[in-house]
Amino acid sequence: MNNTWLTASLWLGLALVGGLAAGWTGISISLVEIVVGIIGGNFLGLATTPWVDFLAGFGSVLLTFLAGAEVDPRVLRSKFKESMSIGIIAFILPFLGAFAYAYYILGWTLQAAEIAGIALSTTSVAVVYAVMVETGLNETELGKIILAACFINDLGTVVALGLLFANFNAWMLLFVGVTTLVLAFLPRFTRWFFKVYGNRVSQLEVKYLFFLLFLLGGLATMANSEAVLPAYLLGLGVAGFFLQERNLLFRMRSMAFAFFTPFYFLKAGLFVSLPGVAAAAGVIIVALLVKMITKFIGVWPTTRFFKFVPREGMYTTLLMSTGLTFGTISSLFGLTHGIITRDQYTILVTVVILSAVVPTMIAQAFFRPDPCSHDK
Repeated sequence: MNNTWLTASLWLGLALVGGLAAGWTGISISLVEIVVGIIGGNFLGLATTPWVDFLAGFGSVLLTFLAGAEVDPRVLRSKFKESMSIGIIAFILPFLGAFAYAYYILGWTLQAAEIAGIALSTTSVAVVYAVMVETGLNETELGKIILAACFINDLGTVVALGLLFANFNAWMLLFVGVTTLVLAFLPRFTRWFFKVYGNRVSQLEVKYLFFLLFLLGGLATMANSEAVLPAYLLGLGVAGFFLQERNLLFRMRSMAFAFFTPFYFLKAGLFVSLPGVAAAAGVIIVALLVKMITKFIGVWPTTRFFKFVPREGMYTTLLMSTGLTFGTISSLFGLTHGIITRDQYTILVTVVILSAVVPTMIAQAFFRPDPCSHDK
């Protein structure tokens, strides 16, 4: 379809259908939009365009920024042991399990197996954050611990990808330098900027944050990294400030969920080829089990060690078993750099998407805590 307006209407129409279905079923909107994307790609001829790719990319960046902004620094400090322990172990065990399965059982090359380990070790910030917001758990201590653990988990993923495959060149040095400089001055300068220029019709504070996201995202891309990494760090950098500026957070969240994130979630489902999934169903199921079992082996005992009540410990374990943003990013990195084949990419992305759907549906159906509860 060459008509930009009709293409936009198709994508937003599918997003509207997804929203209505989510309301009728009670399933998270992000998961429904993925399923709608799968249907659109396999039966409706849905395809991406450069501007759709941009909107989807910025949707993931903005959602990642907001997830970082929801990490309460006070909870991160007061519950440092819980967040750090859950996040680290939720990365290490699935990485080793998925790597071993790909390398020793499937016979993938060393680097391809490393990509598999990284892609399947992630926790989906996008899905977890969306679920937290929809259920109101983002305002609770449990939700904030889960978001902080997600941050640690995915930070491990990004570090692993960087150490194993980074191209250390001048752009990387510039990216690291500028990011470090921005993060050093971000909290104080942001408070001053919002005090002087905030609460205007022109929404200068939103433009300011978008500028930083685009700038650091562009430098990250030039350094062969990913724009979501600085977005997460920027979000964490202003998290303390957003505790007082909840209004701004709500406005940005509304923009994200109303327009940008539907493109990202629909696109995530779009790349799933149902014939390809059927051909590799056995491999996909085993890989999904490897991810979920290794997450369970690591996270569940950790939650019990820190005296989470069983229901909330299981809920935490299942949400830490999700994957989407960094999993698809890692897989796409491997494909575009010739590390994995398209068939391997299909397997990994399908497992990643299933891990966004299956654990979340189980968690929401059987283990969702009451946001009003004061249990840990």
